[in-house]
This record gives sequence, C-alpha cells and structure tokens, in this order.
Amino acid sequence: MLIRKLPDCPEFVAGDRTRLRELLHPDRDYAFSGRYSLAHAVVAPGQTSSRHRLAGSETYYIIKGRGEMHVDAEVAPVEPGDAIEIPPGATQWITNIGPVDLVFLCIVDPAWRAEDEEILE
Repeated sequence: MLIRKLPDCPEFVAGDRTRLRELLHPDRDYAFSGRYSLAHAVVAPGQTSSRHRLAGSETYYIIKGRGEMHVDAEVAPVEPGDAIEIPPGATQWITNIGPVDLVFLCIVDPAWRAEDEEILE
C-alpha cells in the first residue's frame, strides 16, 4: 500500500506560478503504478496562474477558496466541490477571486511531463 502524506511532499513553484506539491507520479522514486499524476496546488488571494496548455487531459478538483476558471474561451466561477475538465491542448488558467488561498487537486493523464506543457506568458 502506498500512502503519500502532503506535508512530506516538498512545495515548489510550478511553471504556471502555482504553489505545488506532487503527491503521485509514476516516474518518481516511490512505487506508484498509475499512469496519471496527482498534485496539490495553491493560488494566493488575488493571484492568477500563468496561461498554459498541456498535451494531456487535466482535471482540477477545488478543495478550498473561490476562483475563476478559464478554459479556452470559456470562463466560470469555481468553488469547493467543483471538478473541472480541461481537455488536451486547451489554453487554461485560474484566478483566485476570494480572500483565502485557492486550494485544488490537479490530475494529469497521462502523467505530467515538462515537455508536454507550454507556458503562454
């Protein structure tokens, strides 16, 4: 059984400017057998992630805070309990529109790789 605890995962600033902790990734040194990657992301109040796109599909699951999600030409408010599908190749970014950290999970399938992400700003 593999259990990864969030505090044990180092935080870093991702290419899209979100604070990220990678929980699961099949290419890392622990025994995860999935084909996707799972990360915990944080965007501070008033901040926006960089416009970017991934070669694979991505899903966000909002845990805390309020945001405004942009996927290509679509814009929608998001809040805890919302799951957002981001199709492969879609231009995406998220803005924290609330007074507390916007916290969400990111699931990328197939697993995230630097060469599969394009930062647009």
